[in-house]
Amino acid sequence: MTLRDAVYRVYERRLRRQLQGAPIPRHVAIMIDGNRRWARAAGFDDVSQGHVVGAQHIGNLLEWCSEVGVEHVTIWLLSTDNLRRPAEELEPLLRIIAGVADELSGPGLPWRVRAVGALDLLPAATAEALKAAEERTRNRTGLEVNVAVGYGGRREIADAVRSLLLEHAAAGTSLTELADQIEPDAIAEHLYTRGQPDPDLVIRTSGEQRLSGFLLWQSVHSEFYFCDALWPDFRKIDFLRALRDYGLRQRRFGG
Repeated sequence: MTLRDAVYRVYERRLRRQLQGAPIPRHVAIMIDGNRRWARAAGFDDVSQGHVVGAQHIGNLLEWCSEVGVEHVTIWLLSTDNLRRPAEELEPLLRIIAGVADELSGPGLPWRVRAVGALDLLPAATAEALKAAEERTRNRTGLEVNVAVGYGGRREIADAVRSLLLEHAAAGTSLTELADQIEPDAIAEHLYTRGQPDPDLVIRTSGEQRLSGFLLWQSVHSEFYFCDALWPDFRKIDFLRALRDYGLRQRRFGG
């Protein structure tokens, strides 16, 4: 063990002690940003190598969340805006995402995978991989993992309202009656994350400090934590620091 490793372990134990008795977020959402920048900094000509390394790191995050008692994790892998990237960049990324779905739903793992996004915008192979991962893990009881692919906050809200309207149209509800029934709770029941608690903590890596459309509806009362580390470099101590910061805040929920 190197001196650096020893110091790291000591610091990690210190952070864990500081978390004792502190509130732990029930739902953590994370924007795993900075894969392409990491690849360029590491000297790769092909930026998809950053996505490969970033994908391999997701399992570590889920282990950390399980250790501290987080129940739900939402990981943003691909936005609706990302779908406009050049084919030579998008196609490898879609293959990597399909591989992530397969890996997270593999045998012997406790995680429940849930696809979150507009699957109809995705190539059939990617959508099928996500649906298959959901089906394989449907009866698992561990951490629920939302894999946000083809996700955009505005698109989600539009899809939720559309679903609500279609539901009432099928039931024969008049426009006047429907207008009286459109409330926030009714829309929330049609979101991609319906049935889950809203995220308590939203983390974004890579130093960017904006939501970029991530969980626009659900994050209204979330706490935000922005970390300078690029996603492949995001360490357990970075995660524990985020939890420590969350535990020190006084959540007011607009009050």
